[in-house]
Amino acid sequence: MNFLAHAFLSFDQPNVLVGNFIGDFVKGNVEDQFEREIAQGIRLHREIDRFTDFHPLVKESQLLLKPVFFRYSSVITDMFFDYFLAKNWKTYHEQSLPEFANRVYGIVEGQLPVLPVKFRNAFKVMQKENWLVAYGTELGIQRALTGISYRASFKSNLEHATSYLTLYQDRFQDYFDAFFPELTVFSKQTLTKIQQGNDPK
Repeated sequence: MNFLAHAFLSFDQPNVLVGNFIGDFVKGNVEDQFEREIAQGIRLHREIDRFTDFHPLVKESQLLLKPVFFRYSSVITDMFFDYFLAKNWKTYHEQSLPEFANRVYGIVEGQLPVLPVKFRNAFKVMQKENWLVAYGTELGIQRALTGISYRASFKSNLEHATSYLTLYQDRFQDYFDAFFPELTVFSKQTLTKIQQGNDPK
């Protein structure tokens, strides 16, 4: 999942949100690097990614992309699922998406001094371009995937991925609608285990 989903799946717990938001930018033992709730958010982020990567519905959705995008199919489905979350935001959260996004930016900004430098650099662009809201448009997804393509280690074709979102929109929507409730339940249960000091596995 991508930034918007990770923010949503922090269940309005600010420091957990910070950790969940920066998870891709952190390596190693998080308890030694961050305060307790941020570390819990990072651990939750890792479990969300693991659950997503191995889920049969996600793997099935990626079959629509693999003939062209190969290993980057997982990156694309992460972005597509954020698109559907943003597009259908009122179904999932009582606060409007622009209000939610501004609150997320404010929470993260308050912790910036202790966050990884690479994340801080990305966050500046995120705020400026309002990624969390932009994910709800095909143009926003196009820009995000094009940006990732510039950093890819070899030819990814990511800049062309939105044509598949247009072509298979109903099918990807169905995959998201089936998968996301399961992910939400899993995330709530996993966060509870983490906060109780139990192994989430």
